[in-house]
Amino acid sequence: MSDLQFSVVSARAEPYAAVPTLLFRLRIEERSEQQIHFIALRCQIQIEARRRRYSPAEQARLFELFGEPHRWGDTLRTMLWTHVPLIVGGFEGATEVDVPLPCSYDLEVASTRYFGSLDDGEIPMVLQFSGTVYTKGDAGFNVEQLSWTKETSYRLPVQVWRDLRLLYFAESGWIRLRRDSIDALVDLKVRRGFTTWDDVVVSLLAVESELIEPAEPL
Repeated sequence: MSDLQFSVVSARAEPYAAVPTLLFRLRIEERSEQQIHFIALRCQIQIEARRRRYSPAEQARLFELFGEPHRWGDTLRTMLWTHVPLIVGGFEGATEVDVPLPCSYDLEVASTRYFGSLDDGEIPMVLQFSGTVYTKGDAGFNVEQLSWTKETSYRLPVQVWRDLRLLYFAESGWIRLRRDSIDALVDLKVRRGFTTWDDVVVSLLAVESELIEPAEPL
């Protein structure tokens, strides 16, 4: 039987992907001196939100996800981020491979809202592995199944997520709206002669700001 151990060496933003992508550099060690033919690997990544501290500003931004901080003992939970399939080529001893993680900047995706709420530090994660291992034997190939007990922890620097965001989205983001809301905004943009959608939203925020300003004292 093979004895595989997993660890994440590093993480970085991939600058030339078709979609925004983080690359986790994964090291796989085979400690029983088996020769690996290949591995059909499945990787599940979860965010261990309880395993870091949050500043007051971060707590305020995370209200939509977890509610008031005094309730976080019940609401702050480990979140599933993504599943990634991966084919690992043959090796002996150890190998390193890139695990590509396509990312969204849709603010309705919980992981995106979580990442975007953090100012600095690290994001604690756990990576769990399953799949099928093909090893070389005297009579051909042996087939083994990996269970989800194979796992490793990693603390993703918040700066890596920021690098990805700036690389693909600069200082912008995405908000999904109903069709009738979009039509109304298009109409406003045309009537007011706005050049960008930022101009439209800024004008609406200015009106809202004027409405909530306190009245002048008598």
